[in-house]
Amino acid sequence: MGDSLLLLLFIILTVTMGYAFRFLTLSGSIAAGIVGVLTMLGFHIKGLLVLGVFFATSSFWSYYKKVQKLKVEERLAKGSRRDWQQVLANGGSAAAASFLYYLNPDPLWLLCFCMLIAGANSDTWASEIGTLSKRQPISIRTMSVVQKGTSGAVSVLGTGAALAGAFLIALISYYLFEMGLAMSFFVFIFGFLGNLIDTIFGAYLQAMYRCRNCNLDTEKLVHCGQKTERLRGLPILNNEMVNFLSCFLAATIGAIIYTIMK
Repeated sequence: MGDSLLLLLFIILTVTMGYAFRFLTLSGSIAAGIVGVLTMLGFHIKGLLVLGVFFATSSFWSYYKKVQKLKVEERLAKGSRRDWQQVLANGGSAAAASFLYYLNPDPLWLLCFCMLIAGANSDTWASEIGTLSKRQPISIRTMSVVQKGTSGAVSVLGTGAALAGAFLIALISYYLFEMGLAMSFFVFIFGFLGNLIDTIFGAYLQAMYRCRNCNLDTEKLVHCGQKTERLRGLPILNNEMVNFLSCFLAATIGAIIYTIMK
């Protein structure tokens, strides 16, 4: 009981600091608190450490060379300060896996938790670090050079960052949970797969819009003070939905393959 109270106070302190330092909005702080509590129930301090590494590193890369990223953020629906939708898109499924482990302590839920966090970390690192590339990215849909921040585009730097982000979570999971090389390899591979699926969805299915005033292609529904027009993609598939689905699908595929091979 004492340990749980200390962890709860740690969660409250962390989300409060996240709000104070403008990493999170108020709604994002509340959502992060819920994700933290559910993670604590299933995986205790070790789960919170994995989640904390994702939150800390993603926040760091979001604010690293922020001025250099201002033009890129014009293309994105939201800035670097995360609201409840962004928090749940990246951490909600992992929190659910932790709660399911709390109800039924099957190692498969641990694997899912780690793969989901690895996927979120991989995608975040790819987006935040990839925009710092000196070269413009290439769209996988048109195979042409596009502007930085374009959904469905890749760069060498961004891909390397995605691999590093997934590997970091796999490495931490290996040491904290003593899950063995096989499970850790799954965390790495299917974490990175989450980023690949995100890129494919971003290129072919995610909703993209164009500003009627400045002709900028963007994820925003409103730009230059007026409503944008939809160019392509499904309206329901905004950036948060794509983030959620990509990590969820990758982790589901990983869990199915692991269960068959076990």
